[in-house]
Amino acid sequence: AADVERALELGADGVGLLRTEFLFLDRSSLPSEDEQARTLEEIARGLAGRPLIVRTLDAGADKPLPGMATEREDNPFLGRRGIRLSLAEPDLFDAQLRAILRVAARHPLKVMFPMVSGLGEVEAAFAALQRARADTGIDEPLEVGIMVEVPAAALLAERLARLIDFFSIGTNDLAQYTMAAERGNERVAPLLAGPHPAVLRLVRETAAAAEAHDRWVGVCGELAGDPAAALLLVGLGVRELSVAPALIPAVKAALREVTIDDASAAARRALAASSAEEARQAAAALL
Repeated sequence: AADVERALELGADGVGLLRTEFLFLDRSSLPSEDEQARTLEEIARGLAGRPLIVRTLDAGADKPLPGMATEREDNPFLGRRGIRLSLAEPDLFDAQLRAILRVAARHPLKVMFPMVSGLGEVEAAFAALQRARADTGIDEPLEVGIMVEVPAAALLAERLARLIDFFSIGTNDLAQYTMAAERGNERVAPLLAGPHPAVLRLVRETAAAAEAHDRWVGVCGELAGDPAAALLLVGLGVRELSVAPALIPAVKAALREVTIDDASAAARRALAASSAEEARQAAAALL
């Protein structure tokens, strides 16, 4: 909640990604439903009617939960994390969804599920949401989205778009899985630097599927905070960018300098580029 005022001062129009896992980390016990609801309520009040997109628990891999016994995995980035963990722990998931619904009944809150890789996970998450509605008696409308971080989700975007209200593309993980390069491994870091054409193609697939079903697409990830890359994302059909607060002024200034048509033309050149740097230059030339 303490971050809200600073973000608004820097020009934020809302919160595009609330990382709820920080309520669960660095503590020996899991937060209660009431504690989760109080924290969400405080953040929502600080936004004073602006939208708040809450990502359900994205733990596992590099973010283990001290308050939950979990088995060691040889490759946790390809293991039980994100929505996989939530669906495997229904008591934890249901409590979080009940807390979200309690706050959504009073504030413009949206929810999104991380690490989705297929339709079955979305259907199971909606079933959990229905259980939470039955438990709380709260039936107010709630926009539901998914994060596109796994290439499978981008490739299935046309079918997924029929089930949900919006996509939020997590470019950090999407790049990691597309390039088979772990984010924390400095030896392969160059493979993840900048707007790689392969990643941009998955963004385009997702945006096209969303447009076909009258859905909107946002991006949360480091690409959204790079002014040149942000122009490419907008040119591909992305209409919401979630960035670190300090980066908001530079990204907004860049977007004001370019028309949608110019951004779209730059995006087409970037898709045909042979490297991330060449793709980035397609947009940087406009600034």
